[in-house]
Amino acid sequence: MIIARSPLRLTLGGGGTDFPSYYLKHGGHLIAASINKYVYVTVHRTFLKEMVLRYSQTEQVKHASEIHHPIIREALGLLGFTNEPLEITTMADIPSGTGLGSSGSFGTALLKALHRFKRAMISQRELADLACKIEIELLGEPVGKQDQFAAAYGGVNCYEFRTDGKIKVTPLAITEDTLTAFRKQVLLFSTGITRRAPDILRSQEQATQEADAAMIANLDYVKELGYRSRAALEAGDVAAWGNLLNEHWLHKKKRSSAITTEFVERCYSAAMEAGCRGGKLIGAGGGGILMFCTDEPLPLRAAMRELGLQEFDYDFDFEGTRLLT
Repeated sequence: MIIARSPLRLTLGGGGTDFPSYYLKHGGHLIAASINKYVYVTVHRTFLKEMVLRYSQTEQVKHASEIHHPIIREALGLLGFTNEPLEITTMADIPSGTGLGSSGSFGTALLKALHRFKRAMISQRELADLACKIEIELLGEPVGKQDQFAAAYGGVNCYEFRTDGKIKVTPLAITEDTLTAFRKQVLLFSTGITRRAPDILRSQEQATQEADAAMIANLDYVKELGYRSRAALEAGDVAAWGNLLNEHWLHKKKRSSAITTEFVERCYSAAMEAGCRGGKLIGAGGGGILMFCTDEPLPLRAAMRELGLQEFDYDFDFEGTRLLT
């Protein structure tokens, strides 16, 4: 049995500028951190004459073209597994739809496992590129490229999306002391709400493709916030980075009415009243995980607990997508 895992990620600045519709004309820049919450994929040969797929649903098909799960179907087709008697199972530490890039993590883990099954090598770059090709080109999903790259590479990195289509990955010049301070001051809480990111991101993608002036100006400013966030973290100033989170959130909400909800706004207000410097929903919005930066964690924890939000611990992952067996 082959087991692969990919980390989930936190966007730390510049989110939204990784869409090809934006960065191919304007250039994009963001920073993201991979964390020790994972998506796992197992692949092994079965004695059945059919393919068996186990995720939130179970499928049993004779040919890859019959598979309902879009990423599995396209990955198997690309790699030539048309009627191979395989059993593929996926599990995750955190449910999908929480804004942590689970589809990108799933895609890279699946591709890594399938390449191992074929006894073929694949680099981090190739893995990320192939996962992007499946979601963006073959499936036409309105998503960016940070999830696939953050999952494949791991670590805390700057991602530069160039107008020529090339993507530069640079480790953030951040000290161990700053990473320790970050873990203490930056807390994550689950709203208990899951959603499909493409449903929220579709309006941003359409507006960007149509060169909507307000959307382009919004993303230009968010990109600048990404550079400022990078500078703050590389200077070891987690507090300054936390202050920028509020600016990120205010500009993010302008992109779509679906990004926030009345409940999310109530949680955000309670967090700010509890002394937070700033915060935001991670990912597309609409629900999922709230990330806050605070100098005093105890009042924040009490405020979120009163609203029914569950905190979860995390650390950073520096391995990226890898094989466990």
